Amino acid sequence: MDEDELDRLLDKLSLRARVRLLTGATTWRTAAEPAAGLRELVLSDGPAGVRGETWDERSTSVLLPSASALAATWDEDLVAGLGGVLASEARRKGVDVVLAPNLDLHRDPLGGRHFECFSEDPELTGRTGAALIRGIQAHGVAAAAKHYVANSTETDRLNADVRVDERALHEVGLAPFEAAVAAGVRLVMAGYHRLNGTTMTAHDVLRDPLKERWGFDGVVVSDWGAVRDTADSARSGLDLLMPGPSDEWGDKLVRAVESGDVDESVIEDKVRRLLRLAARCGALGPPEPRARPFLGSSRTRALARRAVAAGAVLLANRGVLPLAAADLGTVAVVGALAARPRTQGGGSAGVFPPAEVSVLDGLRAGLRGRARVVHVPGPAPDGPPPPLDTVLGSDPRSGEPGVLLRVLDAEGAELHAERRLSARQLEPPLPPGAHTVEISARLRPQVSGDWRLALAGFGRMSLCLDGDPLLDGTFPAATADPAVIHVNPPAQEVTARLRAGSSPLLVARRELAPDTGRATVVGAAPPGPRRDEARAAAERAARSADAVVVVVGTGEQDEAEGHDRTRLDLGEAQDALVRTVARANPRTVVVVNSGGPVELPWRDEVGALLLAWFPGQEAGGGVADVLLGRAEPGGRLPTTWPVALADAPVARARPDAAGQVVHDEGLHVGHRGWLRAGRTPAYWFGHGLGYTTWEFEEARVPAATAAGQDFTVHVRVRNTGTRAGREVVQVYLSRPGAAVEYPLRWLAGWSAVRAEPGATAVVAVRVPGRALRHWDVAAGGWRTEPGPCRVLVGRSAGDLPLSCGTMVRGPE
Repeated sequence: MDEDELDRLLDKLSLRARVRLLTGATTWRTAAEPAAGLRELVLSDGPAGVRGETWDERSTSVLLPSASALAATWDEDLVAGLGGVLASEARRKGVDVVLAPNLDLHRDPLGGRHFECFSEDPELTGRTGAALIRGIQAHGVAAAAKHYVANSTETDRLNADVRVDERALHEVGLAPFEAAVAAGVRLVMAGYHRLNGTTMTAHDVLRDPLKERWGFDGVVVSDWGAVRDTADSARSGLDLLMPGPSDEWGDKLVRAVESGDVDESVIEDKVRRLLRLAARCGALGPPEPRARPFLGSSRTRALARRAVAAGAVLLANRGVLPLAAADLGTVAVVGALAARPRTQGGGSAGVFPPAEVSVLDGLRAGLRGRARVVHVPGPAPDGPPPPLDTVLGSDPRSGEPGVLLRVLDAEGAELHAERRLSARQLEPPLPPGAHTVEISARLRPQVSGDWRLALAGFGRMSLCLDGDPLLDGTFPAATADPAVIHVNPPAQEVTARLRAGSSPLLVARRELAPDTGRATVVGAAPPGPRRDEARAAAERAARSADAVVVVVGTGEQDEAEGHDRTRLDLGEAQDALVRTVARANPRTVVVVNSGGPVELPWRDEVGALLLAWFPGQEAGGGVADVLLGRAEPGGRLPTTWPVALADAPVARARPDAAGQVVHDEGLHVGHRGWLRAGRTPAYWFGHGLGYTTWEFEEARVPAATAAGQDFTVHVRVRNTGTRAGREVVQVYLSRPGAAVEYPLRWLAGWSAVRAEPGATAVVAVRVPGRALRHWDVAAGGWRTEPGPCRVLVGRSAGDLPLSCGTMVRGPE
């Protein structure tokens, strides 16, 4: 649809009709306007899956590896293909807009939402995000880049004031969003935080550089509930307020226009953008059937499994991997996470996958008929008990697996009842008069002992077992953060003695109160052995096995939207478990199940160390492919991993006493900060091993390059190992002796190369001209400084064996 047609549609709409379109009609839908032929647009969270409009465990979604795992692939084609999976899922669920990618940087290791972001580096983040956008938008679905801009804290994110200097803002924070706009992204989401004192939904950077300098012609949407005023947010460049209904715009905005406080042309521009988006998504004009999904389940599962292996980072290998099935009689698989891995992080982006393949299941399938696989759970994981499901609970009315969900009025009369498959109910139905949410189940304990039971939510709550009260109190909400209120409320935990084979009735109730949401979660966990007994069992299994796979990782209380982490260690129990098993068997492989950095104090004591991230629904199949050598570990670190938190140059995720998050590192984010501080991490940005070895033999660049122009680095590498393999050739730049401050070196480009054993290959790495520019604060624009430039080539930010130079001829 051309711009003239958009103008004709606009002319049909009164001011009040125009303003009505600029606020969501529901939590996930925009308003329709029959006079303009506009249907509702449906939005849904991403980036690991497309949930749709409801939190319902019966409405399943494909679950891909976490965003940090996607960036670890350093493979834009694969990421674009996974974007196609998201688009196919969006079509299946009737979704027009996927709220992804998340282009926030891994500024410091404590960030609670690193799993949902790509990397610490603006270049890697920008290119990976652009690839995902292209993959999503190639199929008539819109992507939304978030959270514009410099969003670096989850703790108190509704009030945090991020302080960034102008040059760092342009070169670091804004850079991935500029790449997203260049890729054609159709929406940009403004975050909750403040930037240099101004709330993001009312900030001038929504106009310039986003709309003016970059020419973004899409829609700027608010994060859910982020708008706090009327006129300032309207004038700033925000186009769509979500969710709705809301009174921040609406009649207030109409009055602001009528009084002259907001120019009517501002409203016209916003509506034109919304109509343009609708046209691109097929929501404007004569009604058409919704597009169907284009990827079948088998192809989707295969791609998701391939992505697990492609993003898995082999941090260390002392000749243990790959495991040769012919040499294995018994494999011991150790750890609770081996049987129930954490496949995704916590928060609004969570989905319900149709099934999840555990590492234990993946290895059993991969070794079936060739080796015996035994499992030892080890110490019980930290954190609240997992939600009741069809394994531990049954509906007390029907006897079928699951739980009974009831909604009651103030007198206790039943308004609604249904069997559900999970006791994690984030959006139970609320008929008129709803007062209390009740979840009940007949428990089916398989072991006797002291069980941990938990109830999560806010307000007045109670928990009874066979009529006996276990918990009864009022638990006020300590935050207004929607991720906590509506998705991850804190759990209140009690202990009850249960007998194997019994069927006690557990009844949980929570009263609905204003501003406390309706999320209600009931959990149960069986008693576990004492930690010393659990370690002893793991040690015995390790001694009698030919190889051991230990899975460790972060718990449900870590790495979630709405709060940052306070530590990086995995806890004494997991660390002791690894050390015990490694001492018992030198062929111990540790698989780390986390979305971001963790401390690995035993990393030099184990046979191999594999980082699996949050690997999505096909976790076990992809991890088993790597462990058994069916696939090469393709990942390279997208973020520098410290030995210990204290070593990290930036480790201040939380706002200070004044509510500020000061980015005083400036340009020196991630590995750049490590280089400036002269510190050595556990593993550098870009690090990752394969199953072969490589020699970097030669790098060549032009003797001179014009400012602002791309140039190419030709690199010759040789596969010196015994297997075919893939290496990621990374190019960094340095400007020694420059008049302007630069990082010691910074990533400028990369390309993957494959070669057979003994073969050489020459790979061409394009370095964009923008990699040499800097933001000139005085001039308010970009400039490229002429002079010598060093080009460094290798396999990580800390391993660059080749160097050469080019002379930059200016000015740009």
